[in-house]
Amino acid sequence: MLNRRDAMVRLGQAGLGALTLPGLLEAQGHPSPLTPLPQGARGNKSCILLYLWGGPPQQDMWDMKPDAPEGIRSAFQPIQTTIPGMQLCDHLPMLARCADKLALVRSVTHPSTVHEPSVYRTLTGKINNTLVVPRNQRSRRDFPNFASMISALTPPGAMPTTVTIPKPIGHNGVTYAGTYSGWLGPRHDPMEIREAPNANDRYATPVELAPDLPTTRLHARRGLLNVIDDTERHFQGNRATEGLSSYHEQAYRMLTSPGARRAFAIDQEPGWLRDRYGRNEYGESFLLARRLIESGVRLVSVIWMYVSPSGVVSNVWDTHGGVGIPDGQTGWSMLRAFYCLPSLDRAYSALLEDLDVRGLLDDTLVVAMGEFGRTPRLNPQQGREHWGPSYTVAFSGAGVRGGQVYGRTDRICAYPTENPVSPEDILATMYHGLGIRPDAEVHDREGRPVRVCDGQAVTALF
Repeated sequence: MLNRRDAMVRLGQAGLGALTLPGLLEAQGHPSPLTPLPQGARGNKSCILLYLWGGPPQQDMWDMKPDAPEGIRSAFQPIQTTIPGMQLCDHLPMLARCADKLALVRSVTHPSTVHEPSVYRTLTGKINNTLVVPRNQRSRRDFPNFASMISALTPPGAMPTTVTIPKPIGHNGVTYAGTYSGWLGPRHDPMEIREAPNANDRYATPVELAPDLPTTRLHARRGLLNVIDDTERHFQGNRATEGLSSYHEQAYRMLTSPGARRAFAIDQEPGWLRDRYGRNEYGESFLLARRLIESGVRLVSVIWMYVSPSGVVSNVWDTHGGVGIPDGQTGWSMLRAFYCLPSLDRAYSALLEDLDVRGLLDDTLVVAMGEFGRTPRLNPQQGREHWGPSYTVAFSGAGVRGGQVYGRTDRICAYPTENPVSPEDILATMYHGLGIRPDAEVHDREGRPVRVCDGQAVTALF
């Protein structure tokens, strides 16, 4: 028998927290940690965050150094973009034609060279020295990430405020700290599909996924639609949910609305457009992100990952080389593989063009980033190791002035030499692009005011 408390817990597991329903925590007997929408926040801008998990190499993509010494210089060649003097890697030809929509911040820097704390800092703007690597399972003690702060600062609507596809950063049963709302509570968690904590456990959805759904190739739209379908069947057929408050009933109606279903139906898109994005998990995720933004979701996080046929998750931008995945013998062969540069070039350029043609780019901030970059010197596998002191973040839309480069690095792309930018500054710039002051405040569970971000926005981009 599912009692009222269990039903509410399961609603939270489904990501219904992202609906930001007023009073949801009060219905569970907890005071709200939030103040009213702060002055200076507005809800007319949206964001697509393209998180290239693993650490894309800046000197092989965004910040080519063709005159660097052998052993440091990329095997790829720089090509001219549509903007004079702005070059990209020759494996990004379609994106080079969209350079007028790109602002490259080439001087992002922080000292960490470890995935877990770097993911935490780039998504929350905080340094967490308590993380146990690699078992850094997220917890309600974590500082809320960017997506959850956006949820907290956005009035409720007919769609979830934030969605993560295909699923949050994590592997081997661990979902990384920094990927959800932490102490803000479950009502501000993104709508998502979470990996089971242990290998023999089920996915952490409110009810069991359909048995015919291939968990080793769990596409975002199929998995999330299945959550919607199973949630609807479950709540229609379980009398224990009849006593739920009106807040939960409203959340349930939102999640199972025709609008939510339509947003996931990418097969309604014309075939030529699906081809343009790429008929793979990356192209479909980018296309789904556009549909979700168009339907009213304010923030979509697309987490770039590779799921092997055995179900093992890999962060393929972690281009050390010598790994046991297709084309993983060298770092450069990984970058040339379908799961890196070719799919990124096609899907990213298609997204920018599609948003622009539809008139959505003016109000949609698109940010491509990873948790760090790669070392200047190549390793024996012709790959590069982790490197936080220098990497690039790309901005587009929402008032960003395209066709520009901000910041500069030294001759081997090791350190910034001009306009260094911290992860906190990147987050502040994202808040600024959405019309939210970085000094806006929320209240923690003890009622203390907490600033959403400590960085300074790079306003020169706008």
